[in-house]
Amino acid sequence: QVQLVEAGGGLVQAGGSLRLSCAASGYTFSSYTMGWFRQAPGKEREFVAAISWSGITTSYAVSVKGRFTISRDNVKNTVYLQMNSLKPEDTAVYYCARKKGRVTTPVMGVTEYEYWGQGTQVTVSS
Repeated sequence: QVQLVEAGGGLVQAGGSLRLSCAASGYTFSSYTMGWFRQAPGKEREFVAAISWSGITTSYAVSVKGRFTISRDNVKNTVYLQMNSLKPEDTAVYYCARKKGRVTTPVMGVTEYEYWGQGTQVTVSS
């Protein structure tokens, strides 16, 4: 079965960096667009970044563009989120997700993704 396992969260000061990873198993990883989302307490889950199956096309939320970088390793079946210049408003649980359908382009909609990891907490102190 499809499994997504995030790692790399933690507590960091504002201006610092973290690198999240998401290890995938149970399917052909290289055929699917992957995304990162986040959810802060009392807020809806929101799109952060996505990367196409090939790694060629990426998409970012306006709030993280220029600070975060999504990448993937189709040999290691892992997707990454490099987060730099972190701000307190980046504090949330971060989830990776697999998009519906094979060989598709990155999109932002939460409902376009069908499998989710358990999440990893990122806390940015001011």
